[in-house]
This record gives sequence, structure tokens and C-alpha cells, in this order.
Amino acid sequence: MSCRSEKEYYAAFERILAEYPGDKSLLIPLLQKLQEAYGWLPPDILEALSDRTGIPVPEILGVATFYAQFRLQPMGKHGIRLCFGTACHVNGSETVGDALQDELDVGLGGTTEDGFYTLSTVACLGCCSLAPVMMIDGEVYGRLTPDKARQIVREFRDAHGEEAAAE
Repeated sequence: MSCRSEKEYYAAFERILAEYPGDKSLLIPLLQKLQEAYGWLPPDILEALSDRTGIPVPEILGVATFYAQFRLQPMGKHGIRLCFGTACHVNGSETVGDALQDELDVGLGGTTEDGFYTLSTVACLGCCSLAPVMMIDGEVYGRLTPDKARQIVREFRDAHGEEAAAE
């Protein structure tokens, strides 16, 4: 990280901390603002937060891991959200999830090694008539089978991989 980019990296941290009055009860909103700024909660930012607030890192991590809204890993360029609602579950979302985890070599909630995909589950996508369903970047894919889900992520990568490589 260059000196300038490191300075910019910590500038968001400093801006957010300037708004923090030192009340431990504000840890959740503080973590929310940090995650909004960084897209996740980087370990170095959590350590700096501990140093500045006096809140021990294990306590910060306890809060961050308790609430599903917080991410301790960066998100992938593209998000895959697999529905685990009742209709999707009954129609096989678990086997679709197993196939996606195998295809992407990542667990639920994880990001692929190349940072291309983050695979997560949701309680309901509201597309029950298409169950089982997943979304990639807001586009719905329904009536999935394990093989169809694998094919969709391969085709999506083929279609969007060039733009990722160009960045």
C-alpha cells in the first residue's frame, strides 16, 4: 500500500471515530459505519478501533460475530444469494447449495479465493413459484437443480470474467 493510499485508507476510520463520543453502547452503530466505509470489517481496522476506544478486540469480535449483518471477510465482486425459505427448501435448495459450494470451492457465507463470488443464503427471495431460487447481483434464477446452478455460475463467470480481469 503506498503512503498516499494508506493515508486515504485510514481517513475514513478517522472521520468515523471523530463522531464517536466514547460510549461502549455505540459499538454496533460504529461497526456499521466502518463496514459501510470498507465493505467489511478488516482486522487492522478492528485493532485500531480497539486501540482508540479501549474496547478489547475479543469484545469487538464478539459483537461482530454475533450479528449476521457484519462481515469479517471482503465481499466478492458478485454476490450469489441462495434462498432457503420454505418453498425453496422443500424443492431442493439444500442440494443446490451443496452443488454451488462444490463448484465454487467455498462454504456458505464465504468468498471464492479469486474474490469473484460471495455465496450466501437468505430466508426468502420472494420468488416462491420459481423454487428453488438464487440471485446473482439481483438477477433471479429459478427452478434450479444442482446441475443447472453449476451451469449458471459457469456461464455468468464466462460472461463477466473479462470485465473482472480488466479492472
